[in-house]
Order: sequence, then structure tokens, then C-alpha cells
Amino acid sequence: MPAEQRRRINGCTIAMIFQDPLAHLNPVYTVGWQIAEMVRLLGAPATRRRPALGLLRRVRIPEPEAAMRKYPHQFSGGQRQRIAIARALAMEPRLIVCDEAVSALDGSIQAQVIELLDGLRREFGLSYLFIAHDLPVVRDFADRVVIMKWGEMVEKGPVRQIFDAARHPYTRALLSASLDPDPAVQATRRAARQLETA
Repeated sequence: MPAEQRRRINGCTIAMIFQDPLAHLNPVYTVGWQIAEMVRLLGAPATRRRPALGLLRRVRIPEPEAAMRKYPHQFSGGQRQRIAIARALAMEPRLIVCDEAVSALDGSIQAQVIELLDGLRREFGLSYLFIAHDLPVVRDFADRVVIMKWGEMVEKGPVRQIFDAARHPYTRALLSASLDPDPAVQATRRAARQLETA
């Protein structure tokens, strides 16, 4: 695909949030410059642009006016991931690929970022392709699940079907290794996550 054609897709139709925003964000530019860079590079119509300051507010960065002039290393890991989310939203894509986007965060920050992503999904009417090995996160966040083994799809379906009635032996092995089989423990963990995001 020619570069010009890719440019109309990357960022405008499909955006991406990576696992480690500190590695993905440029250390020599302010975060405001980097969010605005998406608009400059991709040159989408004004109707498909979101101002950088408004995006920092939307992803709940404290003191967004001052944050615009700061560099990535001046933020916590959770804040950097929120900045990466703001950057991905700059061109109002229809799909955001989240590649282990919360796996590097601790539990409480992870829950806050997932809650933010879910709210943005409803607000902007977008979809996520969430790549994750953390099955409790998948269970609480996804609508549909695809289980992969060695690059091959072994099972897919609605999240409840996969978690409650998995058919493939590999899926069942993953679930038994990743989830506490005690329903009371699972309910307690879900309640704790909800309290953390309230």
C-alpha cells in the first residue's frame, strides 16, 4: 500500500496505544506538541480534529494547560498512558488497537484507565481491539473474545460464552490458570475494581 494511502488510514481510521508510553512518546517534545503533531502529520479535515488541550482534559490529566508544556518523563506511568490515549484520539479514529495497553500499570491505575477507555468508547462511538494476556481484564472489558495459540485462532465468541462455557482445551487451560475458580473470590475482585474506579 502506498504511503499516502496508509496515511489516510493510520491515525485517521485506526490508531494504536502501546504497552509502554514512555518508549512510544518522544522524550524531546512536549506532550502538547506530540498530540498536535497527529493533526499536522495527517492533515485531516477540521471536523475530524480534537484540540490537544481538550483531549488532555478529557483523559483527566491534572492542570492540562501546564501539562501541555511538560515532557513525557515528568508524568507518572498512568498519566503517560492517558496522554497516549489522548494522542490516539486526536483524529477521531473508528478503531483503536490497544496492545497490552494496561499490563504495565498497577492494579488501581489499570482499573482507572480501563474505566476511562470504556467511557471514551461510548462518548466517541469507537471500537477497541484489545490485545491482552490478562484474562480478568478481558472478562471485565471485552464484548467478544478471540483466543490465540501460536498465532492461530483456536476459539472465538461473546465474552460470557468463552468464560462460562469454553470449548477448546487450550482456552479451558488458560482460564483455569488465570482465573480463581472460586466465584466468591471473583465477585470480591470485581467489587474491588468497581470501588477503585468510583
